[in-house]
Amino acid sequence: MSSTAAAAGHNDPGVIQDYIDRGLRHLWIHTQQINDLRREGEYVVVESGEGIWLEDATGKRYIDAMSGLWVVAVGHGRRELVDVAARQMSQLSYANPFAYASGPAIDLATKLAELTPPSLNRTYFVNTGAEAVETAIRMAKQYQWNRGERGRFKVISRMGSYHGMTLGALSVNGAAMINRAPFEPLLPGNIPVPNTNGIGALSNDKTGLDDVFWADYVEEMVRFHRPETIAAFIAEPISTANGSVVPSARYWQRIREICDTYGIVLIADEVIDGFGRTGRWFAVEHFGIEPDLMTVAKQISSGYAPIAGVIASDKVADAFEGGAAEAFVGGSTFGAHPVSCAVALANLGIIEREGLVANSRDTGAYLGEQLQAVVDRHPTAAFTDGVGLMRQITLMRDPEKRERFAPADDLAHRMPRLLRAHGLLTRAVDVIQVAPPLCITRAEVGDLVDRVDQVIGAFEKEMGIA
Repeated sequence: MSSTAAAAGHNDPGVIQDYIDRGLRHLWIHTQQINDLRREGEYVVVESGEGIWLEDATGKRYIDAMSGLWVVAVGHGRRELVDVAARQMSQLSYANPFAYASGPAIDLATKLAELTPPSLNRTYFVNTGAEAVETAIRMAKQYQWNRGERGRFKVISRMGSYHGMTLGALSVNGAAMINRAPFEPLLPGNIPVPNTNGIGALSNDKTGLDDVFWADYVEEMVRFHRPETIAAFIAEPISTANGSVVPSARYWQRIREICDTYGIVLIADEVIDGFGRTGRWFAVEHFGIEPDLMTVAKQISSGYAPIAGVIASDKVADAFEGGAAEAFVGGSTFGAHPVSCAVALANLGIIEREGLVANSRDTGAYLGEQLQAVVDRHPTAAFTDGVGLMRQITLMRDPEKRERFAPADDLAHRMPRLLRAHGLLTRAVDVIQVAPPLCITRAEVGDLVDRVDQVIGAFEKEMGIA
């Protein structure tokens, strides 16, 4: 807890209300409507965490069922990472990334070269996933420019995929939950294509098509827009924003073939997928392909320090060798921050030492089985998707008819309230995200799933569907 709250104790309503009042007045919480936060019980002040657990200012404990934001791989409260940060701060707190290197940055880049597919060997460090996406797009465009392909400025991205909220990232962001209209016109040159499971009335379950069809569709779009104008294709290997649907290996192999045929840079956005979330170090390993660029963030440091990066293949990196004109344009003031790099390196050490990637695979499979049992018990639980410790349950008013809940059913407020009441913090409207820290045990999975079961039961009772 903060010193003020700790001194007053959990049960002092005056101190807690003071936090809420000042937060409402001064703190802009991302994506949230301030009028919603003003509702009684809606404003949560998280004070501490340990393992898979978080505790708020009132002393209420919650399972962090979304690892913060698919971030906290090794769990909360890891003293080892705190000590690493303190030591690095006392030795070297900052290094100018435009002028020289630091030991932690070199060590982390070396480690990433060991962990990633063989062709990916050079990392450009930034601060957030969205910044990594922006950087990867710029890198792909300049790669084409340096090769003499100066008409290539277009980027193919998928409808239903999420890539961040900075302007460049938003331009390729096709997630259904994002309203892009207030920011239009966005950057020119984006070519949206359907996702692996189709889109809308052309979804695979309605048409009988498969993901390879949509990969072939990408090739048709390349031809239509002219290959000599296309710089890159960007996608998450497995997309949480698109339902955590796991595509076939053939889909990704086909995308790789298309990019190779037409000279297109393949960008794998592993910001959410990477570092064990899907039961492999990186999600591309499920499909037997190597991208040209890979964006990483989130679990690289388990959120103990902000850091992200673009990992480039030798083919791409080599195109930036030469004179000043060939050097990559631009930089990031806090890129390759020595403290963040040291913390990230120690975090990856914990993931390795404790076998958390294997735990994600094995305990994640158990979680999937238990969530399927929940689906089987509830009339509104339509299905569960995902892999490793990246899962979700989709709710529908009538799963057999594929009838979704209406805005008037107010799931946007109803579900978070029910989740908090049952000691769970995660994202949910008609989809409940279930992505706990990679350190979760089978016993803790049982507790988590029981709470999800109770939430859905309470929801159905409120809706008169039970």
